[in-house]
Amino acid sequence: MKSSTVLYLLSSFFLLLHAGCTFAQEPKEAAPVSIIPKPQHLTQKSGQFILNNDTKIYVPADNAELQGIAEKLASSIKTATAVQPQVLQKRAPANSKNSIQLTLTSTPDTLGKEGYTLEVSPDKIMLAANQPNGLFWGTQTLKQLLPPGSNTAPVAIPAVSIADKPRYEWRGMHLDVVRHFFPVAFVKEYIDYLAMHKLNTFHWHLTDDQGWRIEIKKYPKLTEVGAWRDSTLIGHYWDLPQTYDDKRHGGFYTQEQIKEVVKYAQERYITVVPEIEMPGHAVAALAAYPELSCTGGPFHVESKWGIFKDVFCAGNEQTFTFLENVLTEVMALFPSEYIHIGGDESPKDRWKECPKCQQRMAQEGLKDEHELQSYFVQRMEKFVNARGRQIIGWDEILEGGLAPNATVMSWRGTKGGIEAARQKHNVVMTPGTHLYFDHYQGDRELEPTAIHGYSPLSKVYAFEPTPAELTKAEQKYILGAQANVWTEYIPTEEHVQYMVFPRIAALSEVLWTPAKRKNWDDFKQRMQQQYQRYDAMGLNYAKSAYQVRQQLKLDPKRNTAKVTFETDAAGTDMYYTVDGSTPTAKSQKYNKPFEVEKATVIKAGSFVDEKLVGQVTTEVFDATKALNQKITLKNAPHASFAAPAILVNGLHGTTDQYDGQWLGLLGTDLEAVIDLQQVQPVSKISSSYFQHIGYRVFLPTQVTYAVSEDGRNFRTVKVIESPNQEEGILRKAVVAEIPATKARYIKVIARNVGKSPEKYPSAGQKAWLMVDELTVE
Repeated sequence: MKSSTVLYLLSSFFLLLHAGCTFAQEPKEAAPVSIIPKPQHLTQKSGQFILNNDTKIYVPADNAELQGIAEKLASSIKTATAVQPQVLQKRAPANSKNSIQLTLTSTPDTLGKEGYTLEVSPDKIMLAANQPNGLFWGTQTLKQLLPPGSNTAPVAIPAVSIADKPRYEWRGMHLDVVRHFFPVAFVKEYIDYLAMHKLNTFHWHLTDDQGWRIEIKKYPKLTEVGAWRDSTLIGHYWDLPQTYDDKRHGGFYTQEQIKEVVKYAQERYITVVPEIEMPGHAVAALAAYPELSCTGGPFHVESKWGIFKDVFCAGNEQTFTFLENVLTEVMALFPSEYIHIGGDESPKDRWKECPKCQQRMAQEGLKDEHELQSYFVQRMEKFVNARGRQIIGWDEILEGGLAPNATVMSWRGTKGGIEAARQKHNVVMTPGTHLYFDHYQGDRELEPTAIHGYSPLSKVYAFEPTPAELTKAEQKYILGAQANVWTEYIPTEEHVQYMVFPRIAALSEVLWTPAKRKNWDDFKQRMQQQYQRYDAMGLNYAKSAYQVRQQLKLDPKRNTAKVTFETDAAGTDMYYTVDGSTPTAKSQKYNKPFEVEKATVIKAGSFVDEKLVGQVTTEVFDATKALNQKITLKNAPHASFAAPAILVNGLHGTTDQYDGQWLGLLGTDLEAVIDLQQVQPVSKISSSYFQHIGYRVFLPTQVTYAVSEDGRNFRTVKVIESPNQEEGILRKAVVAEIPATKARYIKVIARNVGKSPEKYPSAGQKAWLMVDELTVE
């Protein structure tokens, strides 16, 4: 090429740059359509909309509310693409291209106030709804059509046609800011979590025994005294002896901060429902105003968790004056239709001993303290109703008679909700079985300390809020559901994220998507892109869904175990070992169930692109001489755990007594005899036990091992006294190694503690003895 030609081309290039011209970039290919929660109707079309520097967002003129929605959308687009489209308050030009148009429609349809339609074509994006609420939820869908992660414009948005609306009107998440306090900035961030998942109700738990978190101007000591505790329990409640950190903990929200949070939520079409606990969970308030108690105190803000006997005095007129004044200020701050008054876990001990409470019962013709609680709740309801609001409470408010207009939040399973719906009361389902996000979501040995329970992603997704037991007419009282995040064991913002994500995604689909549209396998596939969004947001989400759940099932005819793997995540390869070593991407790949026939330690992990994701899980198959042999028990186990054969099935239980591997005896001892079928050498005998003092499950006080050749004459070979010196939640194998001796029959006697010792809250109640695998070598 001649030098003059080169100079001409270079000069032309620089002239173009100087004139502000740029060379077109190829847009990234549109991401697969992966929307959570799944829309009611979605059709993917050919083509794609190219979002670039020239894209405009149009909203109707003189509508500040829609402009706010558009500005939030533009800001989200900038986060995803580095380009912030200009928002224009005017009608889009006829045949306008490269535009996103937000419009309200008055056309009669079935979208309701939260539904929307979204049409994406190569020329433009049309988002329409009956109400601004629907437009806002539609923008959440549109954001999920953008490529996940950080991108630079231009980007491609797939052409789709969507018509969508929610299944339930109450789609909620709860946050306990009492057990551990969280600042306003994080509360707003938490609200953003709800918005991105189309959840519309934030249940803010503001008062409890461990702190009072809301400023009440008429009662300044509530925050001066009640908002602070001198220390906090270290570890789990049942890690005994209990120890404390001796650090002052607390905080509260001023009324201005409350208004700020409420406004922030309103701008995202989320209702904030405040919870002010009564008559129980009131110790923080009583520490500030002890005259509201039955005993007069003194009290201190509680440093540990649990249920406390000191509650608001139901016989003291001052109590009702106080609570009415508190709720007056609360209702001025929260425009929510509902005010949550708690009503749960309120012991009646003080009321039974209190002359004022007993006098109140006599005056009102109440037959017991449960009816006194009903009187308490109904009196507060009348006060709230008179100001145009409704009360909602935990399902204990059913006890003694439900307040006439109350809504019930069913947490002790769904039974309370079913009962309330049959009484024609509105219900929000929030059962601990599925929707307590303070429960474990993976293998307990691999997860951070949690209160108890097991609610993995798949279990959350499987929840059905509307019980089949209800008639069609009764089902209309099910407003929806919510998940609860109690923070006894969740002290940091990062830990909240870990417990909430990704389970909040499963919750959102349960509450938004019609039941017939739900599909677990499809949801797992869509979650792959959702995890990328969480990564882009920097969220500390749990990888527990990637953990391999190992299911071992004994084949009694062959004395082998069939091993099956599954995970709650899609797009993974599972690798495993059977020698106790840590698996890698070069280990055996799992393709189908397999068998093990001897004592085996199985370790398994999920891999993506040959990298381990999540944690390695471990299962043990104990193929000893006792495996699948005949076993007889002197004392029958409790009906809930009646399966003697599980003691010799080669499989081990977890620290969840309901995992199907524990045999339970209530108040009685274990006396088991194993028949090895023939006389043979025995040198080691072992039995495994579980302890969870909170559930009255204790290790045995004594374990005796005896052997016999004829099944009649037994010889004691080992007595192990008091193997229960350890406290806390644990499994313990009690092992006896003995000189080799011949035996056909093995007797194991484990002494139940009988009744819960005096030092525990369950003192005097029958104790459980939980027994697992019995092995003989």
